[in-house]
Formats: sequence, C-alpha cells, structure tokens
Amino acid sequence: MENRELFSNLTTIPPIFVRLDGRSFHRLTETLGLEKPFDEFFNTSMITVCTSLLSESGLNPDFAFTFSDEISLYFAQLPFNGRIEKIDSVAASFAASSLTLALGGTTLLSFDARVIPATPAFAMEYLANRQNEAWRNHINGYCQQVLIEEGMNGKKAAEHLKGLPSKALHEMMHVRGFNLAMTPAWQRRGVLVYKKLTEKEGFNPITQETVVAERSAVTVDKDLPLFTSEEGKVFLRNLVGSV
Repeated sequence: MENRELFSNLTTIPPIFVRLDGRSFHRLTETLGLEKPFDEFFNTSMITVCTSLLSESGLNPDFAFTFSDEISLYFAQLPFNGRIEKIDSVAASFAASSLTLALGGTTLLSFDARVIPATPAFAMEYLANRQNEAWRNHINGYCQQVLIEEGMNGKKAAEHLKGLPSKALHEMMHVRGFNLAMTPAWQRRGVLVYKKLTEKEGFNPITQETVVAERSAVTVDKDLPLFTSEEGKVFLRNLVGSV
C-alpha cells in the first residue's frame, strides 16, 4: 500500500512559510455572535493559537504573523525531515484544535494549509505583502459593514466595493466621519507572535552564586511598524536574519 502514498515523501528545504487559512470562517460571526467588522475576542483567540503553535505543537516555527482568519508560520528549520504532507496536516489540525478550545469548544473548525518556499529576502517581501492584505481586509471590512448598516445586504455591499481603490474606500469612510487610520493597529497591520531571548536571573546552589541565563520567551506584538517603511524593514531583517 505504501507505494500508492505518492506524495507522502515529497519534501522541501528551509526556510519556508506555512500559511493557514480558516475554512468558511464567515459562519463564525453568526454562530458565535462576533462583533463586526472585527472582534477582539476572536483576535485574542487567534493569538492564542499562534502562541500554542510556537510553544506546544512540536513544530517549532520561528514566528507567526496573523490577521483575520489567516496565520503565516515561518520555519528556518523544518520538522518531519521537511515532509510537506506531514507539516501541512499537523499544522492545520493543531491550529483547528487550538482555536476550537480558545473559542469555547462549541463550533467545529478547520484550516487549510500550504507550503511557500522562501529565502530571507523573500520572507521580507512576503510579510509586507501579507500586511498589505491585512490593510485591504481592514478597510474592506469597515466599508462593507457601514453599507450593511445603511440598509444594503452583504452581497450587494461586496459587489459595490469590488475593485475600488483604497483611496476611494478611505474617502467613503471619511465623508461618514470615520478615520480608518485611527483604528487599533492589530486590525490594520496584523499581529506578530515570535520567540525573543530574555535574560533571567537565577541562583546556582552548587556554586552559591547568582547567575544570569538566557531564556526564549514567546512575545506578542500588536503594534507593528509598517513593513514597507524603513523602520519596518529593519524590524524584519532582525526577525528573519541576513538578507
């Protein structure tokens, strides 16, 4: 039978991204009564998933970038000898289980997963692209919600906004007295969950001396710089290593 498992030994080399996308998550808004267009409880739950992926899944990604129902995991070293099917299936199933628990365990959830080969230079381009998508998702979400509140149904609102440039969407909200740039940073730019070396003071009972040890702690950053800015580029270089 193993000779029919045609893709089980398909492998990749690091670095890579694994992008997880929620499947049919639009139904969650109604099922769980989530706030529109953004729900802080749901965002906190996605951050919990990212933290668990970094510290409990056994996959050991370097960091996770998340917005909406999407998570991008970056791997400088690969689990399972780089076997794509195993990396994808374990990452997606662990994320679904973790989010189900974080949301209270009342709704069945699933993610799809895909592997994206990378280099440090491409990683910077990829993260800037996903942050741009977070921004687009943010402005579309607010514009669609305001149209619905004004009496348009969801389908018509989506059709009305399709293809409109960001400037037009900004203007649409501006004339209604709403400044999209004043919304929380996690809505506009996403959230980064990463491992950060910290120093922790301890006591060596053998030498009777105070010692300082480096520990890796999972850190959550909800106030990210714009990745295309100079500050953002420096931030990303420090994150992904040499370019």
